[in-house]
Amino acid sequence: MVETLFEDIFRVEELDPDGKKFDKVTRIKAKSEQFDMLMFLDINTDIYPMHVGEKFMMVLASTLNLDGTPDTGYYTQGNRKSLADKFDYVMQGKLYRISEESSNKQVKADIYVSFGGLLMMLKGDPSIAARFELDQRLFILLRKV
Repeated sequence: MVETLFEDIFRVEELDPDGKKFDKVTRIKAKSEQFDMLMFLDINTDIYPMHVGEKFMMVLASTLNLDGTPDTGYYTQGNRKSLADKFDYVMQGKLYRISEESSNKQVKADIYVSFGGLLMMLKGDPSIAARFELDQRLFILLRKV
């Protein structure tokens, strides 16, 4: 069984909070229900449109193999089942920065991942950030609920 690094249901709060930068890409601001995480994520809305108020499940995993074996980095065609079969939108990327900030006696961790130029920032509980490592390859998987 695949062990995911993080999963939660998010609700889209805002689209392009800093203004529209690209035609086919939208930056969403979303808040998670269970872990109270804040996420900014660039999504190709030409192929996967998102709207304010929509809820979606987001999973971060280090492999798509259902048996949990590490990902080789190469796509192999075939009828082999994978974690991606259960989701609508999947991207592969690399974690390039982990940082912590504190305000009002509250410590928050920031996780930054680049999915081929589409960026994600996940902010929240530092214990969740402890599951990740710098330069780690990650898959983000999304499915609307």
